[in-house]
Amino acid sequence: MNRVYNFSAGPSMLPMPVLEKAASELVCYGTSGMSVMEMSHRSPDYEAIINDAEAMLRKLMNIPDNYKVLFLQGGASTQFAAVPMNLIGRTGKADYVVSGQFSGKAFKEAQKLGYDVKCAATTKDDNFDHVPALTKDMFRPDAAYVHVCYNNTIYGTKYPEIPDTGDIPLVADMSSCIISEPIDVSKFAVIYAGAQKNMAPAGMTLVIVRDDMLDYAEEKMPTMLEWKTMAENGSMYNTPPCYTIYIAKLVYEWLLSIGGLETMQKMNQEKAALLYDYLDSQDYYIAPVKKESRSMMNVTFVTGDAELDKKFASEAGKAGLKNLKGHRSVGGMRASIYNAMPRAGVEALIEFMKAFAAANPKK
Repeated sequence: MNRVYNFSAGPSMLPMPVLEKAASELVCYGTSGMSVMEMSHRSPDYEAIINDAEAMLRKLMNIPDNYKVLFLQGGASTQFAAVPMNLIGRTGKADYVVSGQFSGKAFKEAQKLGYDVKCAATTKDDNFDHVPALTKDMFRPDAAYVHVCYNNTIYGTKYPEIPDTGDIPLVADMSSCIISEPIDVSKFAVIYAGAQKNMAPAGMTLVIVRDDMLDYAEEKMPTMLEWKTMAENGSMYNTPPCYTIYIAKLVYEWLLSIGGLETMQKMNQEKAALLYDYLDSQDYYIAPVKKESRSMMNVTFVTGDAELDKKFASEAGKAGLKNLKGHRSVGGMRASIYNAMPRAGVEALIEFMKAFAAANPKK
């Protein structure tokens, strides 16, 4: 077996113990006589899987009892429409912070639906090299919610602390930083995240929603987007993404076995520090993100020469360091070092970066 270090922003690496357990159970899960991919979502075996997944996630994230946990389909992008359709009824208006591409898409989706939405802050003019500094007085006091993207996958930025929105409910897209560190769920009204960056293969979207946010949905909204309907049906109004939820359960199980999110945070901080410390110690590569906004999950860097950047990504791939090419909208390089990326992968990347710089002097 010749495994590579996969620095993809998503779908991303999965922990080896998870892959090995899934492989051992692929053909026959327990005593069911069938694969999880084949079993009815209404069967006792599968009901145990989804119930265990929720219980493990609640333990990992310390999710309060007054929050529902939903395992949905459609990716985080579907929630760009679901969020306003479920919440705008509180007051009829909402505020958004645009700190990168996905928060911008969420804002545009709410605009497209015809709602009274306002961009309260953005760092677009600075090419999203940091997240905006937020204060309560930046938001309309009668906003139904404030929406942020907590970690910006493309630009490699993250909020250093939970924004203070006062009494206005805070909604966060946490697709690329979910379960990477402990977080106070009670500070948020809604957290949502696509699974394929840190939690499972593509196909599942997690929504954690406070109970008092479930009564404001548009009367004519599509049933499949209504959180209350999904909550009342245990995420199984229709057939859920069964196998992806099963893999998520294995990921939660793995995290609990190593000490939970406190242990994971320490490991992630160490990996990120290794890479950022190297970037800050030399002048061949440039890290464009301001230090106070640096992501622990997505590290972006450039050489300053587009052709060198292209050569770097190509040669890194040949060396077993895959998917380091930056997003097509920004170029350069991006190392996504999610939970499953081992420290050895970051160390291998740094050694390659040193060798590449020595072999390819800038003109």
